[in-house]
Amino acid sequence: MKHLNKFLLATLCILSFSTMQAQDEDNPWAITLGVNAVDFYPTGEGEGGDVTSSTYYNEFFNASDHWNILPALSKISVARYIGGGFNFELAGSLNQIDKFGDEGVDDLSYYGIDGLFNYSLRSLAGDGWFDPVIGAGGGYTWIDDEGAATLNGKLGFNFWFSDNLALTLQAMYKHSFDNDQMHKHWQHTGGIKFAFGGKDTDGDGIYDKDDECPEEPGLEEFNGCPDSDGDGIEDRNDECPNEAGLAQFNGCPDTDGDGVADPQDECPTEAGTAEMNGCPDADGDGVKDSEDECPDEAGPAENNGCPWEDKDNDGVLDKDDECPEVAGTAANNGCPEPTVEVIEELNEYSRTILFDLNKSSIRQESEETLQSIADIMKEYPQTIFHIEGHTDSTGSASYNEKLSRERAASVRQFLIEAGIPANRLTSEGYGETQPIASNNTAKGRQENRRVEISLDKEREMKEPAAEDTTDM
Repeated sequence: MKHLNKFLLATLCILSFSTMQAQDEDNPWAITLGVNAVDFYPTGEGEGGDVTSSTYYNEFFNASDHWNILPALSKISVARYIGGGFNFELAGSLNQIDKFGDEGVDDLSYYGIDGLFNYSLRSLAGDGWFDPVIGAGGGYTWIDDEGAATLNGKLGFNFWFSDNLALTLQAMYKHSFDNDQMHKHWQHTGGIKFAFGGKDTDGDGIYDKDDECPEEPGLEEFNGCPDSDGDGIEDRNDECPNEAGLAQFNGCPDTDGDGVADPQDECPTEAGTAEMNGCPDADGDGVKDSEDECPDEAGPAENNGCPWEDKDNDGVLDKDDECPEVAGTAANNGCPEPTVEVIEELNEYSRTILFDLNKSSIRQESEETLQSIADIMKEYPQTIFHIEGHTDSTGSASYNEKLSRERAASVRQFLIEAGIPANRLTSEGYGETQPIASNNTAKGRQENRRVEISLDKEREMKEPAAEDTTDM
């Protein structure tokens, strides 16, 4: 067949075009292999020279009378996706011309190379199997030894059987501006389109660009990530990826059904409690039965689950009782509390404490008094004392509350520095809310401006071992 080298040149151009840099789209490349038919009749050619606009589509589908068909692979194209529904296609074709409209001609060779920009109308409605395409571009066509450039427009349809395979049908009009009317013609193509180029490293059917685990085969519902144990929780979020479990336990099982996942369950085959890390605790004392020497009698862990003794029956267990042979109070760690007379002596001292005017700073002449208070407190090392600050009603209530609180805190801080442990002292300001005399007289107001000391029994019960060093 004449000019075969021209067709080979076209094919080489197409294949060289495939080296263009790939875009990040699924299957950006497509190759189409097909058969083409060339028809001059609907352009007005081959009708005795009577060329009018009405003849452009006459007998458009009259294949038996007007179409030149080479019954073999006669067209190949390569297309590259650009984006937004557009692709660029480079095609090469060959044919044998023996019909020029109604006229017969000697076998003429036909070669063509065409480049078109195509737009897929399917992109307007989303993905689907039916894919209409329009395109425009140009090319060069040789008929026998004569060649001419053409302006091309096409309409085509792709019918997708899968993501990679489609039947394609198209009709393209090639218009030449030279004087040789044989270069104006229609070219129809039918073929098979193969789309490729989408990268799927792990072969799970999900392209790498959409695959959150591109090197590990996975499932579509997990964006390409695996669920090895099939429990509906992808491996990367599954704390037990090889053992089916429950979502509430991040993919881990709960064999004994006690609400504690097996990895955290110290007794995974025996129902227990969350507090005991999944182990049972029959007496509810916080010691699991396997370690409880008295499993049916509540007791502390320090005593292996058995109760502590209280020899003096004062309600303070011997382990906490600093006077285990003598009954005392819980507020004083099992020891007897200071007497009323001792508290009164402390308050006699405390009422003489002087502060700078409208300040919480203690005047120097009161330091000896405070030291006497500290000396008395040291005789009762297990007792918590509460320091109260009080004012008269002069000034606003908020100011008085703040001033009384700060003065009580100053006394507390002095006593801490004098050697009284911080966890044995509390302080609070009560402002003008607890007067002991009338605020209508100077004498009464003076009596109301005071610091008092009492026992803090409530704190002893709440936090007997606290080591508070906060400057209140």
